[in-house]
Amino acid sequence: MRREELVDLNAFLAVAEERSFTRAAARLGTSQSSLSHTVRRLESQLGVRLLTRTTRSVAPTTAGERLLDTLRPALDNISAELASLSELREKPAGTIRITAAEHAVETAIWPVLERFLPNYPDIHVELSVDSSLTDIVTERFDAGVRLGEALAKDMVAVRIGPDLRMVVVGAPAYFESHPIPRTPNDLADHQCINLRMLSSGGLYAWELEKDGREIRVRVEGQLAFNGIRMIVTAAVAGFGLGFVMEDRVLEHLADGRLVRVLEDWCPPFPGYHLYYPSRRQPSAAFSVLVDALRYRG
Repeated sequence: MRREELVDLNAFLAVAEERSFTRAAARLGTSQSSLSHTVRRLESQLGVRLLTRTTRSVAPTTAGERLLDTLRPALDNISAELASLSELREKPAGTIRITAAEHAVETAIWPVLERFLPNYPDIHVELSVDSSLTDIVTERFDAGVRLGEALAKDMVAVRIGPDLRMVVVGAPAYFESHPIPRTPNDLADHQCINLRMLSSGGLYAWELEKDGREIRVRVEGQLAFNGIRMIVTAAVAGFGLGFVMEDRVLEHLADGRLVRVLEDWCPPFPGYHLYYPSRRQPSAAFSVLVDALRYRG
């Protein structure tokens, strides 16, 4: 393959992934007109149209989709091999992109990075704080972080945190006018603070379990938030019951501002895992970071 052909294929890949000549040109550091010329040249050489262009969008044709499916893993492998050459340097180097939810970043990733990065000045880490279920391959992340029970089977998974636990909590003032719930069915008689899921847009159903029996409860109340901090704030203020990660409310439980209920319905579950495609060839920088993040408790 001639060098020009590889350049043309990379240009097509960028436009197909970005669905925009403008964004693809910015990604590649070239002009929109030059990029358009490159793609037209590739289409002329192949004798097929690869992209459907309108005034508002760009999308791959059937032929373009076939080429895209072939190019992605091939060019990803080339990028990984180039990155692995950093092993020849005195110290690992490169940029690592990771997507993870805020809680995972705060509790499992940042405490490690704070100690790790000063020892590896040539390693750069980009963290995308996002609670949605991001496709790390399509979005070109090196790795993602999810709970152990939500991992795809074709991924390599590395545990980076301990087991976690959810808790149902309410303020003492709230329980002055509401009975203590003894079973999940009792939640129907309570004001519960809902969580709006960023990934689906729906309200989170509380997942409770006892003696192997799992129950998902759709709760109701005056309040709903798309973040945990405000759920905790509202619960402390006495506006209802919250269902949150235990570590978010340990101080409030210790000083009596919150009371734990339905404890026997809230067992521990597998904690955070770093995951990445099994076919990925890790660079030296990626390998040393994964080893640092690995949970050894």
